[in-house]
Amino acid sequence: MIVILFGQLLTIMDIFIINVSIPSIQRDLQATHGEMQFMIAAYLIGFASFLITGGRLGDVYGRKKIFMLGLSFFMVSSLACGISSGAVQFVVSRLVQGMSAAMIAPQVLSMIQTLFPEHEERTKAMGWYGITIGIGTILGQFLGGYFSSLNGWNEPWRLIFLINIPICLTAIFCSFSYLEESVVKAGQSFDIWGVLVLSAGLFLITYALTGAEQNGVGLQNGVLMIVSAGILLYFIQNQKNKLKKNRPYLIDFELFRYRNFNLGIVAVSFFFIMLDSYFYILSVFFQDGLKISPLEAGEVIVFQGLGFILASVFSVKLILKYGKNALLSGLVLIIIVLILQMMVFSMSTSFWKFYLLLFLHGAGVGSVIPSLANIALSGMPGKLTGNASGVYNTFQQIAAIVGIVLIGSVFYYFLGDQPLPANYNKAFSIAILINIFCLVFVIIAVFKVPDNVLPKNKIKK
Repeated sequence: MIVILFGQLLTIMDIFIINVSIPSIQRDLQATHGEMQFMIAAYLIGFASFLITGGRLGDVYGRKKIFMLGLSFFMVSSLACGISSGAVQFVVSRLVQGMSAAMIAPQVLSMIQTLFPEHEERTKAMGWYGITIGIGTILGQFLGGYFSSLNGWNEPWRLIFLINIPICLTAIFCSFSYLEESVVKAGQSFDIWGVLVLSAGLFLITYALTGAEQNGVGLQNGVLMIVSAGILLYFIQNQKNKLKKNRPYLIDFELFRYRNFNLGIVAVSFFFIMLDSYFYILSVFFQDGLKISPLEAGEVIVFQGLGFILASVFSVKLILKYGKNALLSGLVLIIIVLILQMMVFSMSTSFWKFYLLLFLHGAGVGSVIPSLANIALSGMPGKLTGNASGVYNTFQQIAAIVGIVLIGSVFYYFLGDQPLPANYNKAFSIAILINIFCLVFVIIAVFKVPDNVLPKNKIKK
């Protein structure tokens, strides 16, 4: 479990580790503002575009092999980021790093499902999975700030990527020594054409959404979204035909015959539309609206991460004792905290209230995220777990970008051309109301989950 969570830690940590260092990287690499935006976006584009392919690779060739291969590519691409001499090289290296992470992440969820088939042990494992996400989030932001501010080093931001090399080497060695290969059905083959078509469709839609986040939904981004939709529709029909003819495929649409998987996809999509848009808007509201410094804003958000980690620890016991009622309680807690934030956050709010409300928000999030993956993959046959993990992670990443684009656009619409304090409060409150609306859909989906998916522990005779 520790070995596979090494991989999860890397994929999460490197999403956040670059944010604080962007000004230094832009200055040293003499990058334009557009190149700077793609320094952040390239990783997410590569990650979201290849998650389904990464999951299927694990199903066909073995999860241990693909996990180690992903770690190897991640290490090489991290080295390439660390020694980049120009913006283009850096952006390409970040894209490859994201693609490498997409080979790692689906194997983590798949191996948890196969290593821990019993409900109690799997619930505990998913708790540690949630803790790792929280640690990766905090550690990424901390290390990014720490390495970028080191004195006595020339261009110290390079260390935030070079630190991945010893971590990857350790994880590869431990994987080779301790992980057992998943049983892979003999005779399976890989759908290369499906990979190319799906990757093109997901790449275009992720690129368009990222561009819309940065520059608005213009003609170019609108056309890209339409083209990507056409490619994805063709991919779906192509895969269905291949399944009928028993030819190599990339996605087995039998996944969507499992009610729990569909409910899990709906829940995680609405949850991450809420979550990532919330963090995006909160950062803007704190720094531009409340005039809090980036350092102070980072300190406040660390409390959210602490709440996340603690809740991930205790949620295991609560899920085992109260079943899905514990998950529903976590969702209700988030809604209550969001309402309190609308009421409390103002120009004169003291920091202890920030700390408390962000901590409670993190506690709610930490009690929810591990169980959503557990719902989606519950009862899934072993031959489909890699495919299911890739699809689940892809929906999660696309939903995160959609949330930032759509709810972020609503926020800026109500902010208007005159960013007055009252306008910031109004825009923040309306965005939070949309977040709450998304959480209502998550609650409805969780209500429909059968009780035996997250059962309460029975008294053993």
